[in-house]
Amino acid sequence: MKIAIVSVSDKGRNLALQLKEKLDLDSTIIKVDLFHKNVKKYLKIAFYEYDAVIAVMASGILIRSIAPYVESKATDPAVLNIDDNGNFVISTLSGHLGGANKLTNKIAPLIDAIPVITTSSDVNNKLGIDVLASDLYLSIDNTKEILFFNKAILEGRKLTFTLNPDAEKNYLKSYLQNNTLEMDVSFNCSENVNEDEIIVSLEGHRITLKERKLVVGIGCKRGKSSSEIYEGYKKSLEELNLDESRVNMLASAEVKKDEEGLLELAKILNKPINFVDLDRLKLFESRDIQKSEFVKSKFGIYGVCEPSALITAGFDSKLIYKKTSYNGVTISMAISK
Repeated sequence: MKIAIVSVSDKGRNLALQLKEKLDLDSTIIKVDLFHKNVKKYLKIAFYEYDAVIAVMASGILIRSIAPYVESKATDPAVLNIDDNGNFVISTLSGHLGGANKLTNKIAPLIDAIPVITTSSDVNNKLGIDVLASDLYLSIDNTKEILFFNKAILEGRKLTFTLNPDAEKNYLKSYLQNNTLEMDVSFNCSENVNEDEIIVSLEGHRITLKERKLVVGIGCKRGKSSSEIYEGYKKSLEELNLDESRVNMLASAEVKKDEEGLLELAKILNKPINFVDLDRLKLFESRDIQKSEFVKSKFGIYGVCEPSALITAGFDSKLIYKKTSYNGVTISMAISK
């Protein structure tokens, strides 16, 4: 998640700086940029270029500034509002699909603030269908149906999840079992459902949830064993609360194609691995990747795990887990659009 923090007062700016220092340590936060004053200009930029906007200012200033740009829960970024004293963190816009509620609960303890969330499903201890989709990186084909399904969940009605019989979807079942919020579901199987899809239905209404391609990019020092690489792989997925079955592919650079530990891990996990050509890596440009001069001096490229993951995930993909080191192993994750 890429975050823009916009402040107005000097007090708010100091709070923004403190928050940035803490968020920069979080591997699931790709980058944090700070903007101060000139609120209308910077909020407009932040609204279109970032996944989340944290506004440290009065709510009236925030609402009037973003009002012209609000379009849809499917496309609007997460918007949070924090007062200058850091007493409250308020989930203001895109609480579910945009991740504002989740981010609110992450940020509030960092600054010893009270999280404020008002969405009906959350306050009634229910799991919204759009929260499930967001947490598991699934796209929703018909966002207009979200309201119907979330209302049904609030009323305690049972939804039917239909899966392809060859797609176990362990990550879905694990998520539903471990989630503290409530959702009553039953499972069906049908060969008419694609392996990467989940059909959710109730009384003639239906939503199709489709997996976005999730790619784990891996870099490692020469000679790392599969078990050593797996330790970093496992820890990174745990930080995202994802089951291993949610991963679609692994990726690395061409220079790692004979790395025995990496090849063995792909075989053990039963995951395809894509080794990206050095020429493609040299030409790849992204403002979000971390550049390593050491890797550049050795292989002529600025990085392995992040660009490999992004290239493999496809055009307009984005990082959901930035390069993180685990004892000589680097892990990142990218998700397709």
